[in-house]
Amino acid sequence: MTAKEYLSQAFRLDERINSKIQQLESLNALATKSTSTLSDMPKSPNRSSRMEDAIVKIVDLQDEINKDIDSLVELKAEIMRAIKAVDNIEYRTILEKRYLCFLTWEQIAVDLDYNVRHLYRLHGEALAQVVVS
Repeated sequence: MTAKEYLSQAFRLDERINSKIQQLESLNALATKSTSTLSDMPKSPNRSSRMEDAIVKIVDLQDEINKDIDSLVELKAEIMRAIKAVDNIEYRTILEKRYLCFLTWEQIAVDLDYNVRHLYRLHGEALAQVVVS
């Protein structure tokens, strides 16, 4: 695994978490839209309602999101250790902004008052100093 692939893992995991949060919002919306049917007919004790099914799915997805968030926190801590091992503070700043704050190249260039092309060059040099464990 290259240094860039290693450092990019947090962004990918963050994207998956955001996707699951959107799914959760959609499930919540569906669960609140569901209606109950009133009937004087006795129900089968083994039959679960759609609302119960939706709630179970919501709880499962919330658990999954929480586990992913825990993984993201651990991964960011690992990435931070790898970035802190880089000697040059300028390189560390670029790596932190890109791989921990998930800023775009343009945002980083504005923040650091660099030309984007110069930033790419510095980024390449910074990646060369990252040790992947």
